[in-house]
Amino acid sequence: MIKIIIVDDHVMVRSGLRMLLSGKDDIEVIGEASEGDEGICKAVELRPDVVLMDLSMPSGKDGLTSAAELKSRLPDTAILILTMHDDDEYLFRAIHAGASGYVLKSAPHEELLGAIRAVSKGDAYLYPTATKRLMKEYMDRMKRGESMDQFDTLTEREREVLALTAKGYANKDIAEQLFISVKTVETHKSNVMEKLGFKSRPELVKYALKKGLLSFE
Repeated sequence: MIKIIIVDDHVMVRSGLRMLLSGKDDIEVIGEASEGDEGICKAVELRPDVVLMDLSMPSGKDGLTSAAELKSRLPDTAILILTMHDDDEYLFRAIHAGASGYVLKSAPHEELLGAIRAVSKGDAYLYPTATKRLMKEYMDRMKRGESMDQFDTLTEREREVLALTAKGYANKDIAEQLFISVKTVETHKSNVMEKLGFKSRPELVKYALKKGLLSFE
């Protein structure tokens, strides 16, 4: 029996997935969570075989941050990303964060079930058209001498917050520029600090300069 926890911020998505999975003889849904921190706590408590993780969750930790933390705490638990993002960069970040698989929410039910069964056995799973693109991108990066680092785990919004923070903008100013709430800015900033392992703004400034995120015009 494959024990699963579903982590998604949409109640209807979780309900639909539970209905789909509960009808299978070899799968048991043992828990649900609406955001990353809750999902991590549930997983540590219940020890599932697979965590089905949404990539984008507006409150708390996002799927990438949660996957990385969960993998460090439960290395034997497989993480399967279920997302609407058909995007190579998100795919790379998910794999770098420790995910065993990446499936689109638009995929047929049988593909999702196949992915769950694959990662539960220790195999990796990518949706079919992603495999070729992934290998091409990987080879291109290697030819350019590039390597993955923690910067690749940052979302585009987190990179924007990183750059503005490094430039000295206050949370309120960042919120106004990006048309988001101050609380959301604080969440993104906290995620950035955690992903990069930093404790202070000077560390962010040095890192942003190294990454070419600052200009002196």
